[in-house]
Amino acid sequence: MTGSESTATIIYTHTDEAPALATYSFLPVIQAYARSAGVTVETRDISLAGRIIASFPEYLTEDQRIGDDLAELGALTQSPAANIIKLPNISASIPQLKAAIAELQAQGYALPDYPDDPKTDAEKDIGARYDKVKGSAVNPVLREGNSDRRASAAVKNYAKAHPHSMGAWPADSKTNVATMTADDFRSTEKSVVMGADGTLRIELVAEDGSVTVLRESVPVLAGEVVDAAVMRAGALSAFLSAQVARAKADGVLFSLHLKATMMKVSDPIIFGHGVRAFFPKTFEKYGSALAEAGLSADDGLGTIFTGLEALPSGAEIKASFDAELAEGPPLAMVDSDRGISNLHVPSDTIVDASMPAMIRTSGHMWGPDGDPADALAVIPDSGYAGIYQVIIDDCRANGAYDPATMGSVPNVGLMAQKAEEYGSHDKTFEIAKAGTVRVVSAGGDVLLEQRVSPGDIFRACQTKDLAIRDWVKLAVTRARATGDPAVFWLDESRAHDANLIEKVRAYLQELDTEGLRIEIMAPVEAARLSVERIRRGENTISVTGNVLRDYLTDMFPILELGTSAKMLSIVPLINGGGLFETGAGGSAPKHVQQLLRENYLRWDSLGEFLALAESFEHLAHSTGNARAQVLADTLGRANARFLEENKSPTRRLGGIDNRGSHFYLAMYWAQELAAQGDDAELAGLFGPVARELTDNEQGIVDELLAVQGPPVDLGGYFHPDPAKAEAVMRPSATLNKALGALR
Repeated sequence: MTGSESTATIIYTHTDEAPALATYSFLPVIQAYARSAGVTVETRDISLAGRIIASFPEYLTEDQRIGDDLAELGALTQSPAANIIKLPNISASIPQLKAAIAELQAQGYALPDYPDDPKTDAEKDIGARYDKVKGSAVNPVLREGNSDRRASAAVKNYAKAHPHSMGAWPADSKTNVATMTADDFRSTEKSVVMGADGTLRIELVAEDGSVTVLRESVPVLAGEVVDAAVMRAGALSAFLSAQVARAKADGVLFSLHLKATMMKVSDPIIFGHGVRAFFPKTFEKYGSALAEAGLSADDGLGTIFTGLEALPSGAEIKASFDAELAEGPPLAMVDSDRGISNLHVPSDTIVDASMPAMIRTSGHMWGPDGDPADALAVIPDSGYAGIYQVIIDDCRANGAYDPATMGSVPNVGLMAQKAEEYGSHDKTFEIAKAGTVRVVSAGGDVLLEQRVSPGDIFRACQTKDLAIRDWVKLAVTRARATGDPAVFWLDESRAHDANLIEKVRAYLQELDTEGLRIEIMAPVEAARLSVERIRRGENTISVTGNVLRDYLTDMFPILELGTSAKMLSIVPLINGGGLFETGAGGSAPKHVQQLLRENYLRWDSLGEFLALAESFEHLAHSTGNARAQVLADTLGRANARFLEENKSPTRRLGGIDNRGSHFYLAMYWAQELAAQGDDAELAGLFGPVARELTDNEQGIVDELLAVQGPPVDLGGYFHPDPAKAEAVMRPSATLNKALGALR
């Protein structure tokens, strides 16, 4: 081959926090190497700040305006040519959204404030635009395919050879999960399968007969599964109050675990109930004063405590909070040194990351005294809370898992076409009046209905038939490729799952499953089977809906690998394109804080390295670009060597950080390209690069280490200054020169 006969484009997303900073360092490597195969690597801004700016063009100057890159990428996912590498992004809670707006305003962007209580049409329009930005705004747009998430062989082998630490589990551990048994989303759920294409209306029929349209038009397709459920506020409050008392009686930490980012409407409200349940006397006495000051329990103690400083009675109210803190059970802490508790910010304790971290560390969370302690993990909705209790019970009985011997639980997740987007969108509502919420067809037929009281949370969701069919096919494909059993985590006693089970059984009949072990089990039983098998070193493919996909693709990787950031996350788009996700961003804020303090970024870009190899391979297969396959193969070998040589960022100042890991990946990749025999011209191109990087290894490392220690200025947290960020993230003149010559 004398060159690349086929050109193509990879979209590398610009996101937030640590992944965005890492991009300034790694993207020049990607672009330089990809160019050798005729591949262009472009960026699109889907960061929180970028999404905000794109939403308000008429408020901004011409040079401040940017296009709606998220909408552009959403359209691209429908094309067979789509090849998108998606890094973790902020799924903004209200406090994060407000902080980002304030930062942009300080930078000269004349954006409107977020309206907490919009009254005028203009305020409602502003609120609606911001509401489209917050929460899990990105993933549903880009995930036009189902999820194939697993550990690569190189990563799994490394974890076995170099097992991460796991806390011991004493048999007398008091850690447990508490969940509701009635009047929650799981127990009230109703479900229907659409017989034909059409539209639905969601309306509230109040007890006085008045009708409020909550959602005018919900397009649906034949075969689509539509659900409606309600979380009853009275039962929720009683449950949470009981768990505060239980935690105190058991002598354990009280910890509330929700998903206030992905489930951006429902879970902040539930979080607010948790705050009020912990401080009942304070809210009974001062609730009106707090509300009048715009201080909401839904935003957490952090926002309330800051707001109290401006109130005449602020010290008195703060004293009431402090008194109830002393009376109640100890609160689990996010940062005990700074006094940041589990109830400070709704997005600080995210169930999919917080629960496996607890299980990995002996069932402990951090207490107010700075010591680890047993905890009562409060997960109000009972849909999937039971899986965590199964794993806790297994650890209490059998001890911690051993990463050196344990098997794997890869996942095939149903998420295409916004499947099962619970609690996070425009079909979730906090109810204002008592009555009945109805889901009504265009012809006036009531398909689903739920009785409601003021404060209840109603949610509806959709799961399209095409997405379900593709999900079943992907599960069979993975089972065939691996020989491992595939288990659909579905509960026939749950309304939504019962409809999915009927479809799964029908679509399995259309596929070749001979010789494969494919089962359908309720989540609790599936969890029990999976942990039994991983203790024997056996693998079990979990085939799950969207929320469980989110939970399990953190749970098992954190136990197996120490982090979910090292997982392959491949999304074969339904129309033939590819979306390649790069791991979890839950630790990203702490990494940025460390960089600002001491110019050290601990973010591990291995997820980006793995996704890039898969992206090149997909490109080679979809376009016939043989040179892209050479890049994929050599990057795969470079990734394996990167792991073997242990060149991920070290834990503290003085070792290589994220920037050093990018250098070593670039060097190993160049060495592999120079040594490969499939493309002599490509080998000749990278020979000088490999020699220059190898010969100057110590000098480059010295340049990267020399900048560590002093604080840095990025010009912004949510919206850094690009020139400042690039200067911070590319401090090695020798490395920059080598890459520049290649480019």
